[in-house]
Amino acid sequence: MPRVVVVGAGAAGTMAAIFAAAGRSETLLVERTRDGGRKILISGGGRCNVLPARVDETRFVTDSKPHLVRRVLRSWPLREQIAFFERDLGVPLVEETESGKLFPKSQRARDVRDALISHARRRGVNFVTDTLVTAIRPSGNRWLVERQPGEPIEADAVVLATGGLSVPHTGSDGRGLAIAEQLGHPVTPTYAALTPLTARLKPDTADDRFSPLSGLSLPVTITARSAAHTAHATGGFLFTHHGYSGPAVLDVSHVAVRSRTEDGAPAHISVQWTTLNAGDWEAALRPRGTRTVLAAVTAELPHRLAEVLIAASALEPGRVLAQLTRAERHRLIDTLVRGPLPWTGDEGYRKAEVTGGGVNLSAIDPRTMESRTQKGLFLCGEMLDAFGPIGGYNFLWAWATGRAAGIAAARHSDAMLGDLCR
Repeated sequence: MPRVVVVGAGAAGTMAAIFAAAGRSETLLVERTRDGGRKILISGGGRCNVLPARVDETRFVTDSKPHLVRRVLRSWPLREQIAFFERDLGVPLVEETESGKLFPKSQRARDVRDALISHARRRGVNFVTDTLVTAIRPSGNRWLVERQPGEPIEADAVVLATGGLSVPHTGSDGRGLAIAEQLGHPVTPTYAALTPLTARLKPDTADDRFSPLSGLSLPVTITARSAAHTAHATGGFLFTHHGYSGPAVLDVSHVAVRSRTEDGAPAHISVQWTTLNAGDWEAALRPRGTRTVLAAVTAELPHRLAEVLIAASALEPGRVLAQLTRAERHRLIDTLVRGPLPWTGDEGYRKAEVTGGGVNLSAIDPRTMESRTQKGLFLCGEMLDAFGPIGGYNFLWAWATGRAAGIAAARHSDAMLGDLCR
């Protein structure tokens, strides 16, 4: 009997299996863990940010041609994905308005993972768990999926959805990327993306000024700029024991990460600590009686952070605004609007939300996710060279690429069945 084998029961793989099972072929979903979908379970702090409420395609990062990302995303528009979760899976979604994210109404990631697996089983998908795929190789006009334990599995079509290298304790080890490269697909060097940054600095130095702020959070606009890349983000910022985290930091972290290995010099990171621009701060720092620098800055920022930023500007917090020279005022404004953020490293794949880099999109057909050189092989999800910001974008990518791969794999397998019947 014709067969589709999907390798990897994460977000993209499970979605691929669901849509592959709509064909006439047997669908096997092979997963190295005992259950699958472990990244879904830990996403969104255990709530699972299923999708963004709105999509800005320009926020995706890729070294491939950007128009290929757009073609993939538009193959399954956001409104249709929302309808699938609510209608087909029975998982109603609600928007967290302050973040623009869609979560399951239950606020339970497990409900999303379980609904996907249950739907796959209802569609007739057979799960093969606790099984490590070691190689995939063509055999005539079919495929052999080699595994441990067990004999190789024959397939008419294979969907490779093994993820990247992020959060390795969930089962991601980059094996699928190695398999894809062995089969001749160009792979952009991988790197940790959406990962916290570290600031392990010499204690009691000027650069170490933020260490007492651990646990403090606030919304900011942050810019990371290296010799080759630039990224901007607005959102939550969190001071941690080891450095910085929060959506804004994660969204620009790839520039910092890549600068350490690719660009020859560490990226420069600067922060606009409030929504006020330079002109706004000029107005806020105008002399008003005996108002002090600290009073003016704490009107817009948490007290502890205000003290640190004032000190970084070489000013006394108790100085009266009327006493500031023009140069002193501009120095303070510069710190508040584009203050440098000292950093030394990153948390790597251990805490990265996704893997940057991966199989170049030029190697696949964006309509079907089929390899351009290996017929009957389809690739999807995080192992492809594209990722989006925090906020459901990477699930959007996983759902869209998984669906496209599953549909096309089923058609390929069905065509093989048709050939046999003629």
